[in-house]
This record gives sequence, C-alpha cells and structure tokens, in this order.
Amino acid sequence: MAAVGKIGERRTSAEYSRDYEFKAVGLLALGFGMVGLDRFIISPLFPTMQKELGLTYQDLGLISAVLALTWGAASIFSGQISDRLGHKPVIVVSAIVFSVLVATTGLAGGLLSLVALRAMMGVAEGAFVPASITATVEASKPSRIGMNVGIQQTAAPLFGLGFGPLIAVALLKELPSWHYVFGVVAIPGFIVALLLAKVLRHDPPHSVEDHTAEKSIGFLHALGNRNVIFNILGMCLYLATLIVLSAFMPSYLTDHLKLGVDAMGMVLAGMGLGSFIGMVAIPAISDRLGRKPVMLVSLAVEFAALLTLMQVGASPLALFATIFVATFMNAGVVAITVGPLTHASVPPAIAATATGLVVGVGEIFGGALAPVVAGGLADAMGLPVIIKIGALAIGLAFFAVLFGVREPDIGLEAHEAPSAS
Repeated sequence: MAAVGKIGERRTSAEYSRDYEFKAVGLLALGFGMVGLDRFIISPLFPTMQKELGLTYQDLGLISAVLALTWGAASIFSGQISDRLGHKPVIVVSAIVFSVLVATTGLAGGLLSLVALRAMMGVAEGAFVPASITATVEASKPSRIGMNVGIQQTAAPLFGLGFGPLIAVALLKELPSWHYVFGVVAIPGFIVALLLAKVLRHDPPHSVEDHTAEKSIGFLHALGNRNVIFNILGMCLYLATLIVLSAFMPSYLTDHLKLGVDAMGMVLAGMGLGSFIGMVAIPAISDRLGRKPVMLVSLAVEFAALLTLMQVGASPLALFATIFVATFMNAGVVAITVGPLTHASVPPAIAATATGLVVGVGEIFGGALAPVVAGGLADAMGLPVIIKIGALAIGLAFFAVLFGVREPDIGLEAHEAPSAS
C-alpha cells in the first residue's frame, strides 16, 4: 500500500491557507447552490409552463428524469476526467455550461427541446459534483474537511428547494413570462464560474503512483462490498422519494389542494429548509450514536411524516411542518450514505469510486426512472399517488438498512494510515 502512503504524505505536507480555504469553500458551496437552483427551479415554474406548452404530469416526470439520468452517468465517470486534467478546469467549464443551458431553457418551445436541454444540463451538473467535492477536500485543513464538505453539500437543497420556489414566484410577478425567469436565474452561475476560475488553484492531477491495483478494478471491488450494494439500493429509494416530491409537489399543492402561488412557495420552502438543516444535523448525531441506528430512526420518522402529509389537507402551516420533517430526515440519511457510511465501508483507495457508484446509480434509478413512473401514475390515478410512492420507497429503505447495512468499524472509518498499510 505504498501508494496510499504517498497520498497521505501529499495531503499532510501541503501548505494550507486559511484565506484560500475560506474563499474556495465558499465559492464551491455557491457553485453547488447554483447547481441545485438550476436543477429544481423548473418545478415551481411548471404549473405556468404546463398551460402554455400543453405538458402533462408525465412530461414533468420525463423532464426531471432525463436530467437525473445524465447527471448519474456523468457522476460515475467524470471523476476520471478530473484525475487526468485536474479539478479546476472541470469545475469551471461545467459551471459555465450549465449556466448557459439554464438560460437556454427559457427559449424552449415544447417537450422535445426541454428534454434535450435538461439532458445536457445533467451532464454538466453531474460533472461538477465529484470534482467540486474533491476541490473542497483539497482546499480544507484536515480537521475541517467534514464540516466544509457538509457546508458545500447543503448549498444545493438550500438554494434549489429552499430559495428556489421563493425566487421563482417573485420573478414571475416581475417579469413578462416564465421564459425570462430562466435567463435571470442563470446570471449568478456565470458570476460564480468566473470567480472560481480566478480563485481556485490548479492542483496537479493525481500521479500514476496513486493508481493502485485496487483502483484499477475499483468498480468490481466496490460492488463486492455489502454496504456499497445496500447503499446503492438505499440511494435509489431515498432519491426516488426526494425527486418525486420535489418535481410534483408544486402541482399537488396548486392543482389538487388549490393553494395559491404564494402559499405554494411558502410550503415548498420547507423542503429546502428541512434538507439544509438535516444534511448537517443528522450526520453529526450519527457521529456519536452510530450510522445505522440514526438512519433507522430517521427513516421511521420520515415514513410517519409522509403518512401524515396525506391527511393534513390544505393547511399551509401544517404542510410546511410535515414536509420539513420528511425532507430533514431524508437529507440526513442521504448525507450519511454518500459520506461517512460509504467511505468507511471500503478501503481508502476506492472510496471515491464507491461514492460515485452510490451517487450515480441512485440518480439514474431513483432520480430518473422514479419520476417517469410517478408521472404516469399521477395522470392515471391522481396527484395524491406521489406521496404514496414516497412512503412506499421509504418503507422499503427502512428494511434495506435494517437487514442489509452493517455498522462500519470505527478503526476503518477513521482511515488511519497504519490500518491501510
């Protein structure tokens, strides 16, 4: 494991600048926030777009699904490009590209153009994710890596699910039509991309010595790990719930419960706020109480919250509170799964490969296929079915964690150099 030692030496001997760390992590968080905003801004705009373009709920599911599909594929494979070219060019180029594409979405005239644009956007945003996480780690002081990665990851739900609905509603009131909203939303992405290009260091790609025998068969090695398999299954179910709710909840609130756009925006803000807080709080609790027991309790509470969501009716405050609890728990379990649980379950040499598989496959099946199925069922059975789909997925996820996931060994989770050698 000499190569593992070299990686450790490169990281521990690097000179860390607190000023650079603050700027880089802050900008990378804003970049990931733009990813979340650009991805989810279409959901609160869909009721307006639907009338003009003649779209169905299944069309919305397809639009959401194609982005998740290309996002997942790009997440799995883009890490190798970042290794060869360095993370900075991948981050900057992908940020510019997805900003161009979100602006271009405002020119879409129908389903075909929307699907094509969102597919290309998924590639750009999926490429941004692993490279941005790597850049966050490399910019951070070792004692702050976990905190900084958590801050960076929470920006997507905060901007996408929290601020997104409020921004969409506010812009719809001020601009001539929804077409202009996409153009305005793209502007911050360009600014962040330019700042990232100016601030980020162009760290050299990983050397050939870093590519151990384990890494050369990383996919197969990772897929031979029990926790990785059940983490992939879990991510498919967690994301199926999150993506289906985020895609169809605006229509559920306005078309089924007959809420106004202001009330709809307020209720949907609960999704973003819950995801933002839960993604930090739940993993922090699991540091003390263990990953598996915290995941099981969180999934049980989320299941109960989704059952409650079916019964609360058109009360905006009750809807806000219930959605907040459900997404709080969901985001926390997702953060544990893609972060400490997966990382601690495999050797350090293939931790990134395993994480890419969990994120990518979860996006493809949970984020891409689930909205298509949910859209078809919503057209056939009515919008309330989307909550039933989420509850079913979380119920299955509870049993997958209960019977499939093993609590990682504390020594392995620490990934100390002696245990790796």
